[in-house]
Amino acid sequence: MNDRLDESISQTDSAVAAPLAGSAGASASPMLTFDGVSKSFTHLGDTIEVLKGIDLELYPADSLAVVGASGVGKSTLLNIMGSLDPPTAGTVKFDGFDIYEMDPRSLSRLRNREIGFVFQFHHLLPELNALENTMMPALIARYSRKQAVRMAEDVLCNVGLERRMTHRAGELSGGEQQRVAIARALIMKPRLILGDEPTGNLDWATGEEIAELLFRLNREAGVAMVIATHNRKLAEKMSKKMELIDGRIR
Repeated sequence: MNDRLDESISQTDSAVAAPLAGSAGASASPMLTFDGVSKSFTHLGDTIEVLKGIDLELYPADSLAVVGASGVGKSTLLNIMGSLDPPTAGTVKFDGFDIYEMDPRSLSRLRNREIGFVFQFHHLLPELNALENTMMPALIARYSRKQAVRMAEDVLCNVGLERRMTHRAGELSGGEQQRVAIARALIMKPRLILGDEPTGNLDWATGEEIAELLFRLNREAGVAMVIATHNRKLAEKMSKKMELIDGRIR
């Protein structure tokens, strides 16, 4: 690889290579639970309640659509699910563990190994090629460079980019860039994928291709999936749907 890749890794929060203690396979128990989760912010002295007492259970291989108007808290909900933003009140449990009571080391390991993130914008590093961008989570987890290359090659082939691995982000189409982002989210074989409008920045045909890729991964790999979207057609294809209105599930 190159020095730019080493520099990018050194600037990223490191994680440990050991598996997450307490992780479990598919079972009758929920993977992720929200119990009375609320989130509020203070702005210019006013309290803004974004989420109000959310309860939910997500099981292995579930696909859940989160719909609602802009600004209702869909992204906030996903950030809390993904261990990126603690709730103001309530508990969030992954495999029965309250994630916001974990120490920073364990929380970093959870985020790196169990949860994959796909956003509306791909957030690829422009100086790196598709293979190098995909490798990042494995290198952060302290896999060897050789192991990370093999893992990245496998997942890029799985998303149909076997011939585009050495192309930088600017040399890829929008759909290909989003496929790289999905490959990066999948390289650690997480059990949960969180997507925040993953097709929202794509044309209709490309968006359909990306949506079908996510559904295939959900069906074939059993990866649980939560997608925040304005796309009602996409939401109807998922096994569960919840609508956020005024901070509550309707």
